[in-house]
Amino acid sequence: MRAHSVLSGTEPRFYTDPAGVIMDIIFIDELRVTTLIGIYPREQSVPQTLEISLQIGTSTANAGSSDDIHDTIDYASVVERLRGDLEQSHFHLLEKLAEHVAGLLIKDFGACWVRVSVAKLGVMRGVRRAGVIIERSRPA
Repeated sequence: MRAHSVLSGTEPRFYTDPAGVIMDIIFIDELRVTTLIGIYPREQSVPQTLEISLQIGTSTANAGSSDDIHDTIDYASVVERLRGDLEQSHFHLLEKLAEHVAGLLIKDFGACWVRVSVAKLGVMRGVRRAGVIIERSRPA
C-alpha cells in the first residue's frame, strides 16, 4: 500500500486507498484523552492521559465544493466521540486501544483508511512517549 504525502525526488507521492485511489487526509494531532490502560494493578485503577494522533483517509471533494460539514468527516465529532468512548473504557494494551479507535473511524465515520498513533506519556524514566502506530483500511 502506498501511503505517503512526501516528495520523493521530483515525483510527488499521495495517500491512496488499497485500490490505489488517491484520497484526502483529515488529521487530528496530539489529542489528549484520559482512560484506564495497562496491565499493572495501579494502571487498572488510575486513569492515564494518552496522546492520540489520527490521519483519516477520505474524500473531501464534496465538502470542498458544497462547504457543508455533512459532506465530510467532522473532526469535532470524532474528538467528542473518542473522548466519551475512551473515558468509559478499559484496555490492557495500547495495541487493543488503537484497533478500537481504527475500527470506530472506519465503521462509524466511514473512513477508507486510518493511521492511529497512541502514546503513553512519561511512563519510564528518560522516555517522553512510548506507543504504537497502526494503519488499517476498510475491507474491499
